[in-house]
Amino acid sequence: MIDCAKTNLLKDLRSGFQIFLLALPLSLGIARASGYPPAMGILTAMIGGMVTSLFRVTPLAIKGPAAGLITVAAAAIADFGGIDSAWGTISAIVLLVGVAQILFGIFKLGSISEYFPETVVHGMLAAIGLIIILKHIPILLGVDPALYKNLSPVELFVSIPVFIENIQMQVAIIGFLSLGLLIIYPFITIKSIRRLPAPIWILTASIGLAIYWQMKTNALTYELVHIGNFWDSINIRPDFTAVKQGLFWKYFIMFLFVSTIESLLTVKALESIDPKKREVNPDGDLIGQGAGNMFSGLLGGLPMISEVVRSTSNASFGAQSKWANFFHGFFMLLVMLLFIPVIEWIPNASLAALLLFAGYNLASLKHFIHVYKIGKEQFVIFLVTIFFTLYEDLLVGVAAGMLIKAAIEMHYGLTFKNLFRAAYTLEKSATSLTIRMKEAAIFTHRNAIKNLLESNKEFPHLIIDLSAVKIIDHSFMVMLDSLKKNKYGDRLTIIGFENFRALSEHSLSTKVSTG
Repeated sequence: MIDCAKTNLLKDLRSGFQIFLLALPLSLGIARASGYPPAMGILTAMIGGMVTSLFRVTPLAIKGPAAGLITVAAAAIADFGGIDSAWGTISAIVLLVGVAQILFGIFKLGSISEYFPETVVHGMLAAIGLIIILKHIPILLGVDPALYKNLSPVELFVSIPVFIENIQMQVAIIGFLSLGLLIIYPFITIKSIRRLPAPIWILTASIGLAIYWQMKTNALTYELVHIGNFWDSINIRPDFTAVKQGLFWKYFIMFLFVSTIESLLTVKALESIDPKKREVNPDGDLIGQGAGNMFSGLLGGLPMISEVVRSTSNASFGAQSKWANFFHGFFMLLVMLLFIPVIEWIPNASLAALLLFAGYNLASLKHFIHVYKIGKEQFVIFLVTIFFTLYEDLLVGVAAGMLIKAAIEMHYGLTFKNLFRAAYTLEKSATSLTIRMKEAAIFTHRNAIKNLLESNKEFPHLIIDLSAVKIIDHSFMVMLDSLKKNKYGDRLTIIGFENFRALSEHSLSTKVSTG
């Protein structure tokens, strides 16, 4: 037993180190892109690893700063007048987000992600990806920040020719080299190269070029990462003087929404890839994440989430428990103790390449094609969410996406009464439970049905009868597919599909009654 425990700890140590190598440049880049001093990204990753691991968090989740929060953080800093005047206010917001997440966990609200439809969430993430791409094109090219400061996504897109005219060639070479390495890395089969993640090779090459070109001497101040005296910059930051402003609470809602939803979606995904098939506890995870956000806000760090790429990589690296997350944070601490002079040789263009690639992964063409194949009505919802997120903000985009979704589904028979309340009857026999749904089966009903199944899981046979509903939406179909594949298997039977017309050929498309 002791040998087994020691082996698992060594696996967590190894995975934690590999995740640290992956997370180090991303944490620096995310902080800089958000408008924070780069070292605050490291601080957030340290807290995300070493503090949250003390709680009942998801075993394979890696917590730290995430690209998905860049747009919200950058907008908040701009609206509050720049980092010097905004830092204390946003720290207060992050601290309160942590408090709210702890309360969510205590009151068992970890299922809140079920109340947001799949396509709207995907549209939100795609819009965030597009904004990240647009924000990092000028940094990749080495453009003076004065040319793109406070520009909206549309203005950034229109200004691309101006950015090209003002390119700094040495910086752009580093940026495009970094981007090229990211693109070709998945195709490399040499084991000695694959032992290290792509960001480490990118940092090695870009630091080498920075030294060769003597960029510490010759570069402009914005071309290299600047850490300064990291330990002196850690202070008690929260400033609640803006608490009576509507803007304060607007960003509280935005940070809380993105941080909570993205994290819950990540831990839900981890449940299906965990080799030990451990059932996640979203409420416990939210309490741990909330504690991390409270501590990060207290010291001036960024908001954190369970980040999907680092978490899935953690699983693939062979992590066994939450201690891999702890070790990833511990190695961040060592870097701040020993290697700040090395970090200050990192060109910002190489970090921009990493984040531009992260933005592409959120908003690549394959996501648009995938949603289109699910159904044209889903594509409309997806595009509306993206459009209003780009032109207004994230909350407006999500609200617009949900409104257009409700309008489309009301056209197919959904009533306002059934929009928020699941209608069903229960029939029980000695061996089976049958849930006969009525009127509609949509995203807002998922949690009620999952709770019914969970509270009656002692029955050998579980049946969901959909024959009497008028519409089954895509999100509900995704839930049924997940329950069938990942939880109940052959114990769960879904009947009644013969009464429906699918809105596309996709197996999980929205289905409307033919009756």
